Amino acid sequence: MFYLRAMPTPTTRKKSAHTLKPKYKRIVLKLSGEALKARGSMDNISPEIVQQVCSQIKDVHDLGVEVAVVIGGGNIWRGLSAYHRGMERTTADYMGMLATVINGLAIRSALEQMGLQPRVHTAIEMDSVAERFIRERAIDHLKDGKIVIFVAGTGNPFFSTDTTAALRANEIGAEVILKATKVDGIYTADPFKDPKATKYDRITYSEALAQRLSVMDSTAFSLCMDNKMPIIVFDMMKSDNIKRVVLGKAVGTLVTSE
Repeated sequence: MFYLRAMPTPTTRKKSAHTLKPKYKRIVLKLSGEALKARGSMDNISPEIVQQVCSQIKDVHDLGVEVAVVIGGGNIWRGLSAYHRGMERTTADYMGMLATVINGLAIRSALEQMGLQPRVHTAIEMDSVAERFIRERAIDHLKDGKIVIFVAGTGNPFFSTDTTAALRANEIGAEVILKATKVDGIYTADPFKDPKATKYDRITYSEALAQRLSVMDSTAFSLCMDNKMPIIVFDMMKSDNIKRVVLGKAVGTLVTSE
């Protein structure tokens, strides 16, 4: 037997929105390209996974949080891997940047279908596809309630999308970087390989560096450390985790200066 859940009345909905107070006003959500691909699938992008991710983004946006997204392209192309197989590095990296544009457009489409107003900002000029990244314009979009999706990395080879997330977060004045992964935080070792690995609830930049923990690549991590930009590493595959992080719940691992 199936039961239909009653929809909340306008009064209930208004009360719920009022009682849920986000800890952060403006965030940068860092998504890997691999997160958009279903395990074992031949398709580079799973529409179902994109829908699930965007549904979580919408839930956070509905709380009044200003959301910017940085997306990787590893589900389509990994420049560094191609370089190690003999391709010229700059060309390989530019191809990777274009892969992030494809993912960004997929996210934009899903968000538009949900009634939101996403804007794709690219570091490489392609006017017929996306807006060129301009810091002030991106900030204005966020203030107007639009979701900004940053694609094409920094526009330069040799830099990862982790570095893009760190750079854009500082440029737009975000309060935190939410790094969505397939594990539920930072561990003392790889939890898939070491059953004795233990999870950190909180760790400082210095401790992470001293223990050589893979939080972000070194350039991105240094940029966050120098500018005291907190990072929260969490499992995005669990329903409502992005919302829980934004509400200040104990989710994942917080990397901070103290």
